[in-house]
Amino acid sequence: MPEPVLQVTGLHRTFGSVRAVDDVSFTLDAGASLGIVGESGSGKTTTARIIVGLEQAEEGRVTVHGRPRTGRARGRAERLARAREVQMVFQDPYLSLDPRTSVEAVLRETLRLHFPETDHQARIKELLDQVGLGTRAAEALPRQLSGGQRQRVAIARALAVRPAVLVLDEAVAALDVSVQAQVLNLLADIREETGIGYLFITHDLGVVRCVTDEVVVMRNGRIVEAGPTAQVLDDPQHAYTALLLESVPRPGWDPDGIAAARRAL
Repeated sequence: MPEPVLQVTGLHRTFGSVRAVDDVSFTLDAGASLGIVGESGSGKTTTARIIVGLEQAEEGRVTVHGRPRTGRARGRAERLARAREVQMVFQDPYLSLDPRTSVEAVLRETLRLHFPETDHQARIKELLDQVGLGTRAAEALPRQLSGGQRQRVAIARALAVRPAVLVLDEAVAALDVSVQAQVLNLLADIREETGIGYLFITHDLGVVRCVTDEVVVMRNGRIVEAGPTAQVLDDPQHAYTALLLESVPRPGWDPDGIAAARRAL
């Protein structure tokens, strides 16, 4: 069997008396898509931040292609090398982009940082085409773009360094439903073209069903269920997973009953 592109083993992270991440382990194969779901406070975003390198685990190990990422990077070269392995796309693209910097300048700055001795013009055009923007958007500032277009810029910036893993933290949650569909279709096309591995952090089970192969369900910092997405969502084995599914609004939805069931867990 080929080695997983991402391997997470026994992660622990506490904040005071709160166990934000408690013995979390999973793997992601090259070209695969894994969802991590759970309510706010479940530990999914802290797990993602450890993988990216924005948080440090107290225990456990993260590797990409067998190379360790836990522990602090030693020096600028190692920090840049780690950044090229794993990139992150955040929920609000407007906050993650410099409002004074054009789309082309955003991409050029990223490419110059990681590949200083390369001509970047052709790569910038390739990235804009890859995310469906085209060169007409190159001179635009973030405020001149729609939310969907800004998220496409954020995705292009993340793809610029050709990462092995792309972490998407609620990356379509702030978008209108029709725009969500466009961005998710774009991500599916990019995965097919490049073989990149996706890690989706989300509370939206509809997104998980559409774009992931496997899913991990977290509650109170721990994994309570994991497996192929269709199997977990169609036949949940843990009461918390079933509760998440029942919490999706639909005809006959009973929020009072769901709240009572949550308190009883």
